[in-house]
This record gives sequence, C-alpha cells and structure tokens, in this order.
Amino acid sequence: MSVQDTSLAPAAIAVGSRQRNSAIIASVLGWSLDLFDLFILLYVAPVVGQLFFPSTHPTWSLAAVYASFAVTLLMRPIGSALFGHYADVHGRKGAMLVAITGVGLSTAAFGLLPTIHQVGAIAPVIFLLLRLVQGVFVGGVVASTHTIGTESVPANWRGFMSGLVGGGGAGIGALLASIVFLITSTLFPGEAFAETGWRVMFFSGLLSSFLGWFIFRNLEESPYWKEMQKQKAAKKAEGVVAQTPLKALFAGGYRNVLLVNLLITIGGGAGYYLTSGYMPTFLKLINQLPNQTSSYILMACSVSALISAVLVGALSDIIGRKKTFMLVGVAAIILLPTFYLGMAKATDLSTIVLYALGIAFMGNAGYAPVLIFLNERFPTAMRASGTGLSWNIGFAIGGMMPTFVSLASATPSDLPMSLSIFAVAVFALYLVGTLIIPETKGNFR
Repeated sequence: MSVQDTSLAPAAIAVGSRQRNSAIIASVLGWSLDLFDLFILLYVAPVVGQLFFPSTHPTWSLAAVYASFAVTLLMRPIGSALFGHYADVHGRKGAMLVAITGVGLSTAAFGLLPTIHQVGAIAPVIFLLLRLVQGVFVGGVVASTHTIGTESVPANWRGFMSGLVGGGGAGIGALLASIVFLITSTLFPGEAFAETGWRVMFFSGLLSSFLGWFIFRNLEESPYWKEMQKQKAAKKAEGVVAQTPLKALFAGGYRNVLLVNLLITIGGGAGYYLTSGYMPTFLKLINQLPNQTSSYILMACSVSALISAVLVGALSDIIGRKKTFMLVGVAAIILLPTFYLGMAKATDLSTIVLYALGIAFMGNAGYAPVLIFLNERFPTAMRASGTGLSWNIGFAIGGMMPTFVSLASATPSDLPMSLSIFAVAVFALYLVGTLIIPETKGNFR
C-alpha cells in the first residue's frame, strides 16, 4: 500500500571544500547577475519614463517605470513555482542555468524596443510584456541560487551565507550596474544617453547570460538534494510515494508557514526597494547630481550593502534569526526617516554620501537573514519551492512600494517624506512578523 511522505530530510552532510566554494560562488554570482539585470532599469528609470511612459506630471512618468518594475516582481512567484518545482524534483543546477540565461537575454531585448515616439502606444505594451517574461526567469533564479549555497556550507556559516547571497549578491549586482552606468554615461554624455546610452545599458544583459552559463555549467549538484534523491529512491522501493513539492507546500501546515513568512519578506523586500532600489532616482531628482557623480556614490552604496548583509547575516548565526530581525526592524524605523530627510536637505557632497551609505546599510540589513530563515522553514524536498515562493511573493508586494511612493508625491520635493512614511510602515509590518515567527536557527533538514 502506498502512503504520502513529505518528511524526506537528509541529516548533516559533509561537503568537500571545492564543492562548497563552487556553490558559494555560483549562488552569490547567480543572484548578483540577476539583480544586475534588474538594476539596469532603475538606473535609467527617468530616461525610460520619458521614452515609454511620457507625462506632463514629473512623478507620474517615474511611477509608471516603477510600476513596470513591479510587473516583473508580480511574475516572480510564477517563475518560482515552475523553476522551484524543477529544482526540487530534478536538481538546483539545471534550474539555475536556464533561469539566469533567460534573465540576461530578456534584459538585452529591451535595448531593441522602439519607443513611444517611434511606434506610438504599442511601445509601452511591448515593454510591459517583455517585463512579464523577464519576471518568470527572475523567479527561477531565486528558487535555485537561494538554496544551493546554504545547502553546501557548514551549519555555523549559514547566516553568513544568507547575507552573502542575498545582500552581498545584491551589492555586487548593483556595483556591476553602477560600473556599466558610469562607462555608458561617459561614452554617451548628456542627450546622447537618452538617445543611445540607455539601449547599451540593456544590451549589457548579454554579459550576465554569458557569465552565468560559464560559471554554472560545471557546478556540482547540491549535496542535500543528492542525498534526498537516494532516500526517495529507497522509500519508493518500499512503496512510499512522496508528494510533489508544490502539492505538499500548499497542504496542511506548510500553507500557514508560507503566509507567516510573507510578513518578513514583504517588510524586507519593501525596505530594500525603498532604499537601494530608489537611490538612483533620489540622487538624480532630489540631490540633482550628474550621472557620473551618482555612479560613484552608487558604487560606494553597493559596498555598504555588501558589508551590511554579511555582518547582519553572520550576527544571526550568533544570536539567532528572530533577535536579529528585531534589532534591524527597530533600528530601521528610527534611522531611515532621519537619513532620508537629512539627505534631502544636504548640499555638501560628503554629507550626501554619508546619508546614502547609511540608507544602503539599513535597507540591506533588513533581509540579510531572510534567505536562511526561509531555508530553515522548509525541508529539502520542498526547499526551493517554499523559499522561492516566500521570497518572491513578499518581494513582489514589497517591490510595489516605490510605485506608491511616487504616486503619493505631488512633486519630487515630496519624495523624502513619502519614503520616510512608507519605510516606517513596512518595517512595522516586519516587526509584527518577527513577533509571530519561531526561532529557526538549527532547524535545517
């Protein structure tokens, strides 16, 4: 007689240093290349807004661009369901390889699009459709990169690894985008950037596809997944049939786990997009800095993000995930409004830089332990699906916050106060989630 079993849970597994290092590099670079592609749009948002969503109202055009960014985020759960299922059933490596290549190719395709001045209203429609396609692949990257790294390192490294992949990957992705932005702005100064430079920015997505294929094609499969496959084969021989990952995820207690996770991922995701995600626009519209100066500041912010994510992720290995979430949430509610309003008033470049570094630090601290927290909420048999969906649904909702900030601001000068209010609200939600969730440190199975 066959029965359902979702408890397949490999014990602690020894991993060789070569395999561990390869998995770390693949996870970090996979996520960084993915966010590099997404950051390209944020860096050219004011230009793209005028070319595809023109408006006489200055913040409405910007809101439309951020809405197109949110469209990608809304498709990410679908990508996580598809690629996460594949990663849980067939392995992390294959899902990662296809997803990261797809993200790069779809990003490059934006550079070929005609503008609204060339083909009329069909231009924004094509733009949004391509964003939908890109979102599916982005969701797939999360499902694979956010599991294979933590499954390949020792238990006392997992919080550190969470910060390194989640925040470190974001920092590296933003840094790469900043470098490309600096180079492109230099090659296409002034009006030339609005005519040709923005297309070159998108074409750089081909670089991430090439690098992703080169890095991942020789990657070894997750040791936890391989051990689970052995256990699954043994149980199948005994007549025990395991549920499919998605069916198990939406059945019984795991459905409630997914819903509670969203309180953390919405807060962490919104915090990220309201800080690092909005930074390029803040520097341009509020501080009115030239592109090249902004590029240097954004590079420094990427380093701040990397340091923040690694430190806070490692902190969660010492004091636990729950206490770390609590400390970060309280600090963000106090500090972010101070940083936003201070940066808006600052006229000295060094002061602007200090505030920008502080904003980037706090925004990335918010989700540094989120990756490992989600990994510890699900067993290996459904880890990619559960982590991917929890992360992407939360970040999809959180990613809509910049759109609402832009819509809530009558003029660019209102943006700092709007950002402050929204930041307090999302981190309050984050703290509510922190009070509800259990401590998960050590619960990796």
